[in-house]
Amino acid sequence: MARFHPLTAGLALAVAAGVLLGGCASSDGDHDHDGHQHPKIVATTTWEAAFAKAAGAEDVTVIVPASVHHAPDYDPKPSDLTAVAEADFVLYAPFEPFAAKIKEAAGSKAKLIEVNLDNSADRATAQVKSLGTQFGTAAAADGWTATFTAEYDKLGKDIRAAWPGGKQPTMVAQVFSTWAAQLAGADIVGTYGPEAVTPGQVSALAAKKPEFVLDNAHMSSGTVLPDNAARQVSIVNYPSQDRELLTVYRDAAAALKKAMSGS
Repeated sequence: MARFHPLTAGLALAVAAGVLLGGCASSDGDHDHDGHQHPKIVATTTWEAAFAKAAGAEDVTVIVPASVHHAPDYDPKPSDLTAVAEADFVLYAPFEPFAAKIKEAAGSKAKLIEVNLDNSADRATAQVKSLGTQFGTAAAADGWTATFTAEYDKLGKDIRAAWPGGKQPTMVAQVFSTWAAQLAGADIVGTYGPEAVTPGQVSALAAKKPEFVLDNAHMSSGTVLPDNAARQVSIVNYPSQDRELLTVYRDAAAALKKAMSGS
């Protein structure tokens, strides 16, 4: 993901709207017919929302639409402030500093949770378990983790079965796409980004003679190794509307298998 900067004009609008919402306060969450509490979660993007859903959250509102790849491009609406003001938890990433400012503008008493947006298997499961503990949905988080582990292993075996010539492939990956190379069981011979790739880096990476280059769909560098035989694969890091984290891994596996087949 790109390094984000605080909102300016959009935040000013948010603060003004927040004054109108001054009477709003954090809720105590909703309850089902068994009295089980469902905390109200506000996530800055669908990536945080996917982690929240995996952790067992059922009431999740997303501020930035999935169509907006860069959060600073989005101006908060009064309805966003209303959602934050009524939330029990607000999830954000460290490169999204506007989350705390939105929370302050809305006058919310919600707890801010910084989410580690890393799809590496061990870090993803650790983040889901941590959220489950904080939400009071640890059992659901454990259930998802078990399902994820089984699915991750299956996807990894499927990709390995597609290795060209049955040999471990060599890959160069954008720093936020290395998780997909790990899923593939590849030999990662180099990484690049998140800054623009320099001519020197291109030369050094090309010298590694990778078979595949994993690009980050959300901040693409274009053709990373021009005039090189390496096949480039675009990796999507987070889901869109369905907010299903497992979909990201399944889609990455499908893209990798397709590339390895030469199609």
